[in-house]
Amino acid sequence: MNSSLSFVLPYSPRNADTAARFARELSRNAEVVLAGEGPVEVDAHPRLHVLAVQGGKGAAIRAALAHVTGAVTVLQDPDTAWSPDVYDTLVGPIRADTADAVFGRRTFPSLGQGLAPAQLADRALGHVTRFVTDVALADPLTGLRAFRTEALRSVTLTSDDDAVDAELVVKLAAQLFRLTEVDLPPTPVVPRRPRATQHLSRLRTLLRYATVRDDADNQHEGYTTLERMDGATHYNQWLARRFREHLGRRVLEIGSGIGTITRELESGLELLIALEVDRFYVDRLKNLFRGKPHVRPYLSDVALADWESLKDEHLDTIVLSNVLEHIPDDASAVRRFRQILSPGGRVVILVPALPQLFGAIDEAVGHHRRYTPATLRAVLEENGFAVEKLEWMNLVGMPGWFVNSRLLRRRSVPKLQLKLYDTLAPLFAQAESRVKLPVGMSLFAVARVTGSDA
Repeated sequence: MNSSLSFVLPYSPRNADTAARFARELSRNAEVVLAGEGPVEVDAHPRLHVLAVQGGKGAAIRAALAHVTGAVTVLQDPDTAWSPDVYDTLVGPIRADTADAVFGRRTFPSLGQGLAPAQLADRALGHVTRFVTDVALADPLTGLRAFRTEALRSVTLTSDDDAVDAELVVKLAAQLFRLTEVDLPPTPVVPRRPRATQHLSRLRTLLRYATVRDDADNQHEGYTTLERMDGATHYNQWLARRFREHLGRRVLEIGSGIGTITRELESGLELLIALEVDRFYVDRLKNLFRGKPHVRPYLSDVALADWESLKDEHLDTIVLSNVLEHIPDDASAVRRFRQILSPGGRVVILVPALPQLFGAIDEAVGHHRRYTPATLRAVLEENGFAVEKLEWMNLVGMPGWFVNSRLLRRRSVPKLQLKLYDTLAPLFAQAESRVKLPVGMSLFAVARVTGSDA
């Protein structure tokens, strides 16, 4: 253990004495933040911080993180003492840069050997956690965990009580952080009597995230739609095929979101710069494309991007998949695109069509407009591009969008409807490839830079 390691010990009145004893021992070699409710007796030490926090375990952890200085944070329930080599094993995958979070896997007796009530409850909740988060952790609610501090701070924790344990797993998994676990040695400590409120709180939180709340706590209204669309595999592949027909080798994607289309396009490219204005999404993009240096997430608003630096990247294609309608001044943005593209460069654009379809879902995801062929052609041709292709797409999706967004005023696409549509998307794609559509809920355009001063 060294100065790059910090310990957070959340305590309650029932385990304050044990927490104090652990804190005194651990602070000999590392920074320790002791946070919880009620008095705790420890001597002053430069590496030991004591915080009085009302509200429970989650509140204590949030308060403690503000005082952590180490690059790696160990979060430990003050129930079981571990030898120093256990901590070295726990943080090993983080220091080797193979994980962002490591969970200490406890040794449970088999069902036939007789589980204590606390162990039985933990195992049951572990199954629920794996089902909700789709993580491959045998013991996701363990009391001993290590995190890359930057990753731990990047998730916004809202639970005040023991539900924070479940919330942590949900949010780390959803943001695509690397989670792994290591075996903990057996301990002779008799499991303490389970508290029903602790387990029920965790269970309620897991069910809430599985049903009515997303991992952003419904604070990003458009995120719900992005998440659902991310699961529409066939539809996304259909769009990607249309885009790939017109891509060069060095691509700028404007408004990458959570990487749904980025993931479909990146293979085989020399460079893909994924520009996104929302840091919450950029952090997810960095995790999604870790180990792929040709994909570069870039945090910026279109209006504030460093366009001179982007011009030096010698880009040949700019891609916008349902993004141009989000930009207040679309004409100014298109002029920017022309300035940075190499001679002969292209923009490849998908936009929502028909102002008559504009409704609650458009409002929820931040659309300023829906286009017609005339308005899309005008914004391209009046700002330095010659339109090579302009086609309707997705005729079949129009009735569902109109009913959900205009008539029922829903703020996102219903999951079941989207799943059914995605199942049939290959048939729609095949049909539209053979027939020129008279109308559709989207417009697909390809335009090339005009003139020689791009």
